[in-house]
Amino acid sequence: MVEFFEELLDYSHQCNQNLIQIIMNNEHKVTDKALQLINHILNAHQIWNNRIQSESTPFGVWQIHDLQALSDIDQTNYNHSVRILHQYDFNDHIVYVNSRSESFKRTVRDILFHVINHTTYHRGQIATVFRHTGIEPLVTDYIYFRK
Repeated sequence: MVEFFEELLDYSHQCNQNLIQIIMNNEHKVTDKALQLINHILNAHQIWNNRIQSESTPFGVWQIHDLQALSDIDQTNYNHSVRILHQYDFNDHIVYVNSRSESFKRTVRDILFHVINHTTYHRGQIATVFRHTGIEPLVTDYIYFRK
C-alpha cells in the first residue's frame, strides 16, 4: 500500500506543480478565486501533514502566499508526506483538533487519502474558474497520469 500512496502523492504533486506553472504563466488572467483555491490546497496539505506528526501549523487554512513561494510550498508538502509514508503505519490512529475545536481520531491512511482527494476536488474547481477566464485547464485525471 505504501507504493500505491507514493504513486498517488506523486500524481498529486506533479499536477500541483503543473497547475502552479500555469498560474504563473497566466498571472494577469488568474482570478482571486483560483489563487484562493491553490493556496488552500497547499495550506490544507501542510495542516494535515502536521496533524499526523503533532506539529504546529504555521499556515492558516485560507492564507495567501506569494506566487513565487507556491512551488516550494508544494514541494515541501510532498516531501513531508513521503516521509510520513515511511514513518507511520497506515493503521496508526491520529487524534487531532480541527479549526472548530472539535476532536477527531482518524487513521494515517484515511488522512493521506483525504489530502489527495481534497486536492483533486479543488483542482477541479480551479479548472472551472480557468474555463470562465479563457485559461486552458490542466488535464489532471489520474488515469491520464498513469499512461
